[in-house]
Amino acid sequence: MHQEMPRLSRRRNAATARPALRVRSALPGDLAQVIAIDARATGLPKPEYWAGILRRYGRGGARRRFLVGEAGARIVGYIVGEVRDWEFGSPPCGWVFGIGVLPDEREAGVATRLLEAMTAAFRRQGVTTVRTLIARDNRLVLSFFRSQGMMAAPVIPLEKDVG
Repeated sequence: MHQEMPRLSRRRNAATARPALRVRSALPGDLAQVIAIDARATGLPKPEYWAGILRRYGRGGARRRFLVGEAGARIVGYIVGEVRDWEFGSPPCGWVFGIGVLPDEREAGVATRLLEAMTAAFRRQGVTTVRTLIARDNRLVLSFFRSQGMMAAPVIPLEKDVG
């Protein structure tokens, strides 16, 4: 999972000069900007990966969503998620597995608006729980999700190196 979070900004009044944020489903023409946002966070451009995400999640089907935040003609953030049933014994649950915001748009509420749009879509499907996984040492992302009311889930991820 790759997540980039808004970081604190010193520009308190800059938000008033920003174009209004529109949250919508991702389109093929958005991919280059989404790839650039993700590459800034991960250090790796992954065009094939994002093309696959658009194919699977961009159609906005009943259970999968790939949303972007658009300000003017610029994509300033993205979020990807889906509803999954009965994994780990859980009834239907929304999962957010990718979120990213341009560094110069942090502190403008972009990630919050994207998460709100995703959770609203989950609620329309009858989902009452949203989950995500984050790297243990990613304090920024952890702080963001906690600020949104998320807390530890009743599952523990385990892994084994098979390489």
